[in-house]
Amino acid sequence: MPKFAREQAIRTPNSAAMTDPSKSLTWEQVDEIINRAANLILATDLGEKRRIAVFAENSSETALAHLGGLFGGASSVPVNFHLTAEEASYILKDSESYILFVDDKTAERGIRASREAGITSVIGWDCQEYTEVTNWDDWLLTGSPDLCPDEVVPRPNLLYTSGTTGLPKGTELPPTMFAGGSTMTEHIEGLSQSGFAEFGTHLVVGPMYHTGPLSGMRLLTLGIPSVILGRFDAETTLATIDKYKTESALMVPTHFVRMLALPEDVKRKYDISSMKFAAHTGAKCPVDVMHEMIEWWGPIFRDAYGASEVGTVCAITSKEWLENPGSVGKAIPPFTAYVLDDDLNELPTGTEGRLFFRDATGRGIIYPNDPQKTAQANPEPGLFTLGEIGYINENGYVFITDRFSDMVVSGGVNIYPAEAEQILIDHPEVADIGCIGIPHQDLGEELIALIVPTNPASQLDTAEISNWLRDRLSHYKCPRSYHAVPTLLRNTMGKINKRKLRDAYLNDELN
Repeated sequence: MPKFAREQAIRTPNSAAMTDPSKSLTWEQVDEIINRAANLILATDLGEKRRIAVFAENSSETALAHLGGLFGGASSVPVNFHLTAEEASYILKDSESYILFVDDKTAERGIRASREAGITSVIGWDCQEYTEVTNWDDWLLTGSPDLCPDEVVPRPNLLYTSGTTGLPKGTELPPTMFAGGSTMTEHIEGLSQSGFAEFGTHLVVGPMYHTGPLSGMRLLTLGIPSVILGRFDAETTLATIDKYKTESALMVPTHFVRMLALPEDVKRKYDISSMKFAAHTGAKCPVDVMHEMIEWWGPIFRDAYGASEVGTVCAITSKEWLENPGSVGKAIPPFTAYVLDDDLNELPTGTEGRLFFRDATGRGIIYPNDPQKTAQANPEPGLFTLGEIGYINENGYVFITDRFSDMVVSGGVNIYPAEAEQILIDHPEVADIGCIGIPHQDLGEELIALIVPTNPASQLDTAEISNWLRDRLSHYKCPRSYHAVPTLLRNTMGKINKRKLRDAYLNDELN
């Protein structure tokens, strides 16, 4: 299999199955590419875990590499294309990947990372200048175009989340986000139960190293055409909806904010009436932003709150949201929401506290290579938190008011301050460092660095420190600004209370 593409190719051989900023592929072409890639991957010794990694920006090839892995019985590992070679190498080694797929923008870093990780097979597109990279088209020609076997057992992606202690943790796509099945036919049947399945052309807006865009890409297996955008641009997104009459998409609040910020005459240029379903995830959407989006696009939104580790734990439709503005929805099976105090005692309805969820399956959060981290994430079997503070109203709707974990959600991307802090503390001008998230109109939150200087009498060279860190850490993980402060308010045990530090900074109480 994939029979889906073969059947679509027979019915409409020349209709577009997949479109990206530079090309459009027919169902016939997609059928051939996926079968060739899947048969090659199926015939390759990938070790016990059968992992391949994809380190590339959004494109048809990126999607097809993942789909080739899916039909070839491999677990594909999406690697954030912003990562440095060293960061990517850690993921390649930790995941035990055997093949790395790259593009022209990641090839140089990918080659270095693969050497460090001991990977000998690097395959890429638009990488002609790199002799160490096998050309994607040439590689495909060595594979059979025959239907790959249905008996292949589909394996979930392994995704990497930023690490609370500075190292990312791998977590398999949970059952709530992966259709499973013992054969590809069963897998596709499971995919057909997706909320997106009843709609037409799907628009992939976010980067395909995130859970949502990855899931959207798999809709192709249901015969649903995909239009894949490159790096986000607000007007390009509207123009694409207009041109291809897309019907569904998954977006984060920053996408909404940037589209709403376009001049009215630009927004009026494009017909977005084809859109019938838009899932929103990544972070709680500001109330005014969601109101404006519903007014503009209509009540077509479904907010999904959750995380890569567990999938969606709460959901809410536009109709429900208008009756409960600001809510992230009710808990959905197999999850139940609770608000607990510091001793894990349940608090009364409407009382603010730590937001927890219980997974009726007992799974909770699992980090395959880190049992200690898994135990920390689940204080009781199946009971876990995503680090938020909130309350539940009398109708069972969950509201998020703050965060007690250190994680910062900026533009829908999870950032753990520890990654920047562990590097910045080695800078000679830095005596102590604390990175916190503060409100940002466009991104929701932004990461900033509060630095206790080694020499308080001299002015801190923040530009030099910024450049120094960017040479050692992916740019998106770096603070957007740096500020000298006399203290980080550490307690007698030497710990920083990030909420207290943030409030003191915002209230100008540190100087």
